[in-house]
Amino acid sequence: MQPEDHRERDPSDRPDASLDERYPGLEVLTETPENAQTASREHLENYLTPREEHYIRTHHRTPKIDAEKWAVSLTGMVGEEVELSVAEIKHDYPTESVVHMMECSGNGRAYFDPNAEGDQWNVGAVGSAVWTGTPVCSVLEAHDAATDDGLWLSVMGGEAKKDEDVFCRSIPMGKVLDDCLLAYEMNGEPMTPEHGYPLRLLVPGWFGNNSVKWVDRMHVMETMVSGDEWESKGGRDYTEYQQSSYRIVPAQDNEPERYESVETFSTYEQMRETDEIRNAYCFDQLVKSLITSPTDDATPSADGRVEITGVAWSGDDAVERVEVSVDGGETWNDAEFVGPDLGRHALRKFRYVWDATAGEHALLSRATDEEGRTQPATVSDPDEGLRGITDGKYPWNEKGYGNNAYGPLGVSVSVEE
Repeated sequence: MQPEDHRERDPSDRPDASLDERYPGLEVLTETPENAQTASREHLENYLTPREEHYIRTHHRTPKIDAEKWAVSLTGMVGEEVELSVAEIKHDYPTESVVHMMECSGNGRAYFDPNAEGDQWNVGAVGSAVWTGTPVCSVLEAHDAATDDGLWLSVMGGEAKKDEDVFCRSIPMGKVLDDCLLAYEMNGEPMTPEHGYPLRLLVPGWFGNNSVKWVDRMHVMETMVSGDEWESKGGRDYTEYQQSSYRIVPAQDNEPERYESVETFSTYEQMRETDEIRNAYCFDQLVKSLITSPTDDATPSADGRVEITGVAWSGDDAVERVEVSVDGGETWNDAEFVGPDLGRHALRKFRYVWDATAGEHALLSRATDEEGRTQPATVSDPDEGLRGITDGKYPWNEKGYGNNAYGPLGVSVSVEE
């Protein structure tokens, strides 16, 4: 069953204001489709990123949607295929909220050398928000959907025109049942159109490419979207954003190896188990940290102590430790966590007080998650052909995904006498 097409729209039927006028806290990378990142790292210090400063990532133009007419189809391995209105999803099921530090899998692409394909995101394609919505498990249970371990839920966005590939992501059923939401609020307010209004799949702890916007179909199935059936379904490709994009593809590979199913969902572990999965899927986020103060070219005085602060986040495994270096990584010191812990998928603030000495200093931070996985130092050279994090190097890959190397994120300061 194909969902009714609500996507037809007049391209002129757009807001009069430009993207940077509507989102003054963002640096616009492309106006069409809409792609923009938080303008400065200091803005990431907030426990909750204001909607106007939360990054935007789209593949197709943001659709103009009438929520009263929008519907989500539930198809596949279910008791009976149904269409649910936005009002039904919001009011007929439980409501939950979660804080999630969502990161675009392309964040940090600008630090690949040579340049990787795509928009050159630096540090700003990440943002923290309270997402409120309906647990997907409640919808599946109410409609007698199969939820056995090993099954997948393929979620499709409704923004693509009839001649465009459908943005579709397949999520393993265990993750779906654990904590996924059909979100409709962001920081206590309705989502903006660019952030997915009226309904967005929210996959806590996973890269933002998994949190499908403008959801109009959920399909319960035995595998991920793959194969001829989904590559040309109705003349459109449903597999592009699962099987081709958002894969770790080193320079020596012409294209990623496609799989019907995988058993390892940790992005990090997939990159280690290259005999099982040749090209990792961008599923859960990798542990990462960022100094937010002082900033580049700051000139603190040597007659006092300098407070170094920042934020850290991770994927399904929480951040356990953050270290700070004031000498370019020669030595490291433990930072302390400060402020509230808003949950395993929220950011953690850290602080280190430094007895500064005069001179030039390279400040770095590196985080470790509860599984003992620490940020690597650098990005590899493409000629090395790495498929996973090896010897402190993050693997250069064709589309610049997943970069969590700490070296490029450092801050240079000059301490005056």
